[in-house]
Amino acid sequence: MSSHPIATSRDTLPEIQLYDTLTRRVSPLRTIEPGVVRLYVCGVTVYDSAHIGHGLSAIIFDTIRRYLTYRGYVVRHAQNFTDIDDKIIARADREGIAPSDLTEQMIAQWHLDTAELNILPATVYPQATHELPAIIAMIQRLIERDAAYEVDGDVYYRVRSFDDYGKLSHRRIDDLMSGARIDVDERKADPLDFALWKAAKPGEPSWPSPFGHGRPGWHIECSAMCTTHLGDQIDIHGGGTDLIFPHHENEIAQSEAALGVEPFARYWVHNGLLQFSGEKMSKSLGNFVRIRELADQGLAMAFRLLVLQSHYRVPLTYTDDGLKGAANGLARLRAAAVPLAPDAAVGPGTTLDGMVSETRSRFHAAMSDDFNTPEAVAALFDLARQVNRARADGPDASFAAAQATFLELVGVLGLDLSEPAVSGGDSEPFIQLLVEVRDEVRKAKQWALADSIRDRLGALGVTVEDGPTGGTWRHG
Repeated sequence: MSSHPIATSRDTLPEIQLYDTLTRRVSPLRTIEPGVVRLYVCGVTVYDSAHIGHGLSAIIFDTIRRYLTYRGYVVRHAQNFTDIDDKIIARADREGIAPSDLTEQMIAQWHLDTAELNILPATVYPQATHELPAIIAMIQRLIERDAAYEVDGDVYYRVRSFDDYGKLSHRRIDDLMSGARIDVDERKADPLDFALWKAAKPGEPSWPSPFGHGRPGWHIECSAMCTTHLGDQIDIHGGGTDLIFPHHENEIAQSEAALGVEPFARYWVHNGLLQFSGEKMSKSLGNFVRIRELADQGLAMAFRLLVLQSHYRVPLTYTDDGLKGAANGLARLRAAAVPLAPDAAVGPGTTLDGMVSETRSRFHAAMSDDFNTPEAVAALFDLARQVNRARADGPDASFAAAQATFLELVGVLGLDLSEPAVSGGDSEPFIQLLVEVRDEVRKAKQWALADSIRDRLGALGVTVEDGPTGGTWRHG
């Protein structure tokens, strides 16, 4: 959906507040540079096509970015791709291709899949293998400051050199020995120390460095890429709650130690994870749905709406019924977006003037309060209901302004209300049959069933319009 101009001065809207994982409180947004937001979001490890758990995080930070842009900020958004990793190497070996060929294929697929979810492209997509000089330079700086050390071609970060280690995850360093994912390596000075550089292994991709041939560790990639593309300090660092420890904790330690700045990020924003039958959705558990599967069924926008109907910090449980409910809701929003027929009578019908100002007020109050999309969506559904009712009752002159407001705010949330493509031909007799069945259901005053048929057809890109002689339908 196309972007919309700012309809209200930023100064007249509520101040944006957001929750910071580090401080554990909601506070006003104060950026390093006035009017500019430096946003870094941890991306995916590109060894397979993306699932809807990845899609959830992408939708959340896309929505945050869209709202900040709507409010007048220039958002410099960096999202990385981890393109060298044990999983990448293992899959490339299985398929008999170079790891770089696999990752480029998966990155291209990522862009196609996220476009289906109406995700805006990031300002920049750094890749670990393209950023090696910056990664190596940061490691060297850490060694010079005695925050890291070399062992047989490996380089480790000295965790106990950073006094505030654990401040993001709110854990005491002495308590981390139990329950933490720690690599057993007797060469390390401390079991908590983590790898910044890994010495080359036979048959694996490697790059030259002052420490010997090898490849970067996972954590150092983001610190170096973030600094290269957004500066030594950023405004918002985002990712899933599963990255708080150890990944983001390690990012803070190595970035603040190497750069001599504090804080590395002003706000840490973490989204809740997608769950499937009570478990985190992940490829390793085998309980995932690919974004492409939903897109092929015309349900990508329904999934975006499903995500927006839950607060970003709360885990979202995915079910088929939940997705169907979102698809039905999307059909109601699409109905409100349909323009009035050219010959539609406009007279003293339902006035919507008050609804417009109320919706704007509710929408911005919600989005300014830690991006409360469920409340913002609820305001849009209420406006859509009034728009659809006014259309049926005979709208007055306020209809156009109400519908324009609806479309503007729907666009801010990235909901594309254009109809998905539906093939005609053999499907048309079945569509006509359903419309006729709906007419009979309406005559029997079974309103809920009639609405359900209309909504399900709407989710498939078929608009049903009621008239004196019964229902008619059209694609789009």
